[in-house]
Amino acid sequence: MRLLLVEDDRLLAESLQQQLARQGYAVDWADNGVDGQVMGDLEPYDIVVLDLGLPQRPGLEVLVNWRRKGNRVPVIVLTARDAWHERVEGFKAGADDYLGKPFHVEELTARIQALLRRSQDMPGEYLKSGGLILDEERQQVILPAGQTLTLTGTEFRLLRYFMLHPGKVLSKTRLTEHVYEQDFDRDSNLIEVYVRRLRDKLGKEQILTRRGQGYIFVAERK
Repeated sequence: MRLLLVEDDRLLAESLQQQLARQGYAVDWADNGVDGQVMGDLEPYDIVVLDLGLPQRPGLEVLVNWRRKGNRVPVIVLTARDAWHERVEGFKAGADDYLGKPFHVEELTARIQALLRRSQDMPGEYLKSGGLILDEERQQVILPAGQTLTLTGTEFRLLRYFMLHPGKVLSKTRLTEHVYEQDFDRDSNLIEVYVRRLRDKLGKEQILTRRGQGYIFVAERK
């Protein structure tokens, strides 16, 4: 899943980038509100972590502008401003969740996981789809028969995106945009390689090819 972090504190941002990357997220970073708003308008992010106290353009204004343009990307507001009325302002502007500083990264990742599942109408402790259970903490998948398989970082990110969008035709371009961060050399042919690896682990019938269109993750296996 691809995440946009808009945070002007470099040390915090670099630490979060590293820790979120270990959790299987492709993370892009903007250190001001103007760049953050542009990136959020142009790139297909799955979720945004947005600080309010940003230089050049306040985070609340960025959020309002996104919502006015119809950008419905899930947004977690991250800020040192913890007064109740500021929380209310954030929610009225279109925030989906709110986390005050200081915070534990584990809480942020738990909120990200929960928000992503809710945005796809998949509430619950674990991501479940196609007869599979994805353990996001350990980056493992549990097969219908109960066998647990460990995934590589890219396999995990790709399978999580498939499981969040079951039954939909997903092009190689779309998958590449959501699996890799902005600066990655995006060769869409790599997606074919990792789809093949997932099929070897999950079974060929789990991910179907729609020739000329992309791939379909099977929601219900017979």
